[in-house]
Amino acid sequence: MLNFTLKIEAGDLYDYMLMHSYSSPAGVLGSAFGAVLILYAAASRKWAYIVLGAVLLLYLPWTLFIKSRRQILSNPSFQEPLQYAFDEEGLTISQGAEEAKVAWGDMHKAVSTGRSIILYTTRVNAAIFPKRQLGDQKMAVIEMISTHMPPSKVKIRS
Repeated sequence: MLNFTLKIEAGDLYDYMLMHSYSSPAGVLGSAFGAVLILYAAASRKWAYIVLGAVLLLYLPWTLFIKSRRQILSNPSFQEPLQYAFDEEGLTISQGAEEAKVAWGDMHKAVSTGRSIILYTTRVNAAIFPKRQLGDQKMAVIEMISTHMPPSKVKIRS
């Protein structure tokens, strides 16, 4: 069994939102289109396209930044630390009197960013484990996830 307590901050949520958005086809397509517009503007000297391309490239990160700050301030679940417990059955997340259990077989996928380990409990919901808060337990968390989930669902860089 592995237990720890973490408090999700705005930067952690922003990191998750960026990764989630830019790993979707819409996020990749929007960024690629913005970059193509900027390259086209530079080649054809039609500078209005630089503005349009920059808007496409910067809109999503900016709105996600604002959204992460708002969610941290307005969502009660981010106000207090969350307790996590990994065991052979799965993950238990608790906060105060609330408790949720997710079996290993129900986990969607596990990924990492430079800042966090993200364990998707559904296609859009995830448990975010900021690496700086995990400290010495980071490798134990990675090992627990890697041991209990199929390799095809685990994309974690340590």
